[in-house]
Amino acid sequence: MREILGRRRRFRLWRSERAAQLGAALTCATQWKWPVLPGVGLAAGGRGCACPDPECVVPGAHPFDPVLLAATTDERMIRWWWTNRPAAPVLLATGAGAPCAISLPALAGARALAALDSMGVRLGPVVATPTRWSLLVAPYSMERLGELLYSKDWVPSSLRFHSEGGYLVLPPSQTGKGRIRWERPPLGARGPWLPDVETVVDALVAASTSAPDGGSRLAY
Repeated sequence: MREILGRRRRFRLWRSERAAQLGAALTCATQWKWPVLPGVGLAAGGRGCACPDPECVVPGAHPFDPVLLAATTDERMIRWWWTNRPAAPVLLATGAGAPCAISLPALAGARALAALDSMGVRLGPVVATPTRWSLLVAPYSMERLGELLYSKDWVPSSLRFHSEGGYLVLPPSQTGKGRIRWERPPLGARGPWLPDVETVVDALVAASTSAPDGGSRLAY
């Protein structure tokens, strides 16, 4: 009897996790108008990436089939994708009219959030993975990012920028690196508020250069 009950619990958990993936994709696409697509996911048994590369460095957490350009906000397409692949990670195609992001190593990300909170900087949603944290920002062009970075004397080398042509794995996806979660959840039914990229970069530079020993708070 215990074995039967255990199987039922595992099945309910499996079903709820798959429903959560579709629900997250639909919320992004239909409520927030964020273009999404399914990631390649993990191989059978959850070991390694489902893509053909046996040495994939981002197992499960990248586009493959469909390709990134297929990202959409169309509800029918979203339902078809996740009905056929219910465990697929949810990928956000960043840039254009969709949110962009600035990511840091996980430890540096935790430090950055604490520092920015103490500075009174208003942040938007923050995505956390076991290895990196990503701060979502309002859309920006590559030209604007180039001008912004050029105007700085120094920018932490740990920062990565996800803009047009890029992507970001969203919660509650499961990848080879572990479970993706919201460190700061999105707020607002019609679409989460997003800070300007310059505001966040300025704050990150200021937080990084304010370490008491003269080093960087946001180093790897």
